[in-house]
Amino acid sequence: MKKRDLQESHVLYNLMVHPDVFPFVRQKADSFEEFMFLTKQTLEEEEQGKIISRTILDEWQNPIGTINLFDVQEGYGFLGTWIGQPYFGKGYNHLAKEAFFSELFYEKDIHTIFMRIRKVNGRSQKAAEKIPYVTLANETRKDIYDQLNQGQDIYNLYQIEKDNYMMHHLRNQPLEIVEEQLKEA
Repeated sequence: MKKRDLQESHVLYNLMVHPDVFPFVRQKADSFEEFMFLTKQTLEEEEQGKIISRTILDEWQNPIGTINLFDVQEGYGFLGTWIGQPYFGKGYNHLAKEAFFSELFYEKDIHTIFMRIRKVNGRSQKAAEKIPYVTLANETRKDIYDQLNQGQDIYNLYQIEKDNYMMHHLRNQPLEIVEEQLKEA
């Protein structure tokens, strides 16, 4: 992962317009010029603290998608991720989310990540439900759930709380790390 920049725009735009990707992208661009405008806007909004945006890279440092926290305020925001179709099912989504969540919870002042996923987007629903520290928040955050579902699209609302994320990682550390931490204490 790396911070977004304009140099990767051609590659990302070509990946984003694929029919298996485009319907599920939050920041849709109908032309390359519009994509460039949205990328510039994203860079400005990150400087203002309204968004946190990263480019997802493959093992050869090629851009393959983006991961973003939109609408950042009061320690929470909404996750938006897309990966190019040639990279589906290869584990990049999971790796990108782990790295991004770590940055958000340990380096930024984020305590809750929300994910709104269209009920018709089976691929993203399955991906979210595989993450052990994700909870369905349709009932527990009913105010946000109802606000999301005022339009034509119907969403499920998921959340990741910093405490659940940290507890999961503490419980699943390799034994050697835990033993080393106990020796230091």
